[in-house]
Amino acid sequence: MTLADFDRWCTSFLEIEALRQIDDSLNGIQVGCSPSKEIKTLAVAVDACAETIRRAADAGADVLFVHHGMFWGKPVPITGSMRERIRLLLEADMALYACHLPLDRHPEIGNNARLCDLLGLQERTPFGIYHGIPIGWAGRLPMPLTIDAIVAKILPDRSEPRLVVAAGPREIRSVAVISGGAPFESLQAIDQGIDCYVTGEPSHSIYHAVTEGSINFIAAGHYATEVWGVRAVAEKAKAELGLTTLFIDLPTGL
Repeated sequence: MTLADFDRWCTSFLEIEALRQIDDSLNGIQVGCSPSKEIKTLAVAVDACAETIRRAADAGADVLFVHHGMFWGKPVPITGSMRERIRLLLEADMALYACHLPLDRHPEIGNNARLCDLLGLQERTPFGIYHGIPIGWAGRLPMPLTIDAIVAKILPDRSEPRLVVAAGPREIRSVAVISGGAPFESLQAIDQGIDCYVTGEPSHSIYHAVTEGSINFIAAGHYATEVWGVRAVAEKAKAELGLTTLFIDLPTGL
């Protein structure tokens, strides 16, 4: 399998072209490897930082697949830390593949879908309109849960959420989920009468709207809510492509 083959595999199930107009991320191949190189080992991670690239190279990865790549909608000078990241990739002859919103919204292996799986959400419907396209999911719990029980399910490593606002029903029956930095979509959850909204990051600007809107709000961490999609890609690549895979965990606590 070459990098071109890997790219075709990714685009066969990830809506990279369909979301290109609304996603600032340069989704797809961001840095290539030798065209004829055989892809045997895939590393996955949340962020394309120097330390992640270094660890992937040390592990002998041929491709590093990330949720947050290096290029975001505008030209940047290849100096400083950007130059160092590219140098590490080129010296290792390792490709960098990024997938942002297409990985968030995928109905099976996306960050939001996997968070819904952790909660066991049923009757799922698309949720969270961004430039006319829903990014997340909403659904109903098989049985009511407290906000503490929901936190425990979406943070199985028992890490601390960034913010919990228990302003809604004590017995939670409906939940909406958008991973990462989506605090303002809590307003859509309020409008829909949802009991609990789960995202990654909090915002001062929505605090009073949340409390006055009588909704439970959980900001579980941008990083913590976005490890699931890349892990799922690794599982899929191992099962379908026979690649050796590894997850590089570099939590930020944010």
